[in-house]
Amino acid sequence: MFRRKSHPHSEQEGEDQPHKVKELRTSLGTPLSGRDLQYCNDACLRRYLEARNWNVEKSKKMLEETLKWRSTFKPEEIRWHEVAIEGETGKAYRANFHDRHGRTVLILRPGMQNTTALDNQMRHLVYLIENAILNLPQDQEQMSWLIDFTGWSLTNNVPIKSARETVNILQNHYPERLAVAFLYNPPRIFEAFWKIVKYFLDPKTMQKVKFVYPKNKDSVELMKSYFDMDNLPTELGGKANLKYDHEEFSRQMAQDDVKAAKFWSFDKHHTETNGYSAPEVAPKTECLAPPVKV
Repeated sequence: MFRRKSHPHSEQEGEDQPHKVKELRTSLGTPLSGRDLQYCNDACLRRYLEARNWNVEKSKKMLEETLKWRSTFKPEEIRWHEVAIEGETGKAYRANFHDRHGRTVLILRPGMQNTTALDNQMRHLVYLIENAILNLPQDQEQMSWLIDFTGWSLTNNVPIKSARETVNILQNHYPERLAVAFLYNPPRIFEAFWKIVKYFLDPKTMQKVKFVYPKNKDSVELMKSYFDMDNLPTELGGKANLKYDHEEFSRQMAQDDVKAAKFWSFDKHHTETNGYSAPEVAPKTECLAPPVKV
């Protein structure tokens, strides 16, 4: 149940990968331009191919749907001040540490839900996903999620509609961006909710979801294999005394908004970074300070 999975690109090895990437690019037809061109570098195409088991036609359909979604949702244009109210309680934020593989970590605390507008909740989530990708090390394309169920109950649980939209965005528009999602110590009453939510997950995403219970040694050991316990907050079984600081996090996000604007600029000279084709002024990875020691 808790066995580590293989690398996300291991199913299609050898010389066939470049051929499939080229075939997918050709199948898109009209040459891409602007942000679509910047988004659809080879690493991006590989992720869509991996998500659809290297079936070019299915990958093309998936990618085209994402490009259509990005043209209307405009995730790269969301700025922190537009969604900051969603983060006041620290229900979701980028952590100030990475996992053992150098991946960006998002911490989600559904028990800290503070708003009811689904549209803005999703904009907040997408903002954080984009920010996590922006801050990935050069050699890493994926992020890890830690979901803390402290304070979660039936009275403040995430609506099914919200959970379904979260899954839809993550697995259909950010394929192969999630490495693992740890659900830490969900209460027994979560089981009924999970029975519904899991039907929205495709098999690849389902394999990345890990349940961790403090009294289950195997699950705890698996989590330790991904994270240094000295970095994890105590509510997630770690040793760090951390507290989310909304003002400090907001300052960091304002700085990242400037970097994001440069990242998505239409400079003539680009390099590839974090699975995107990015300008030479792409941001350096920074360690956030939002959860500060108390």
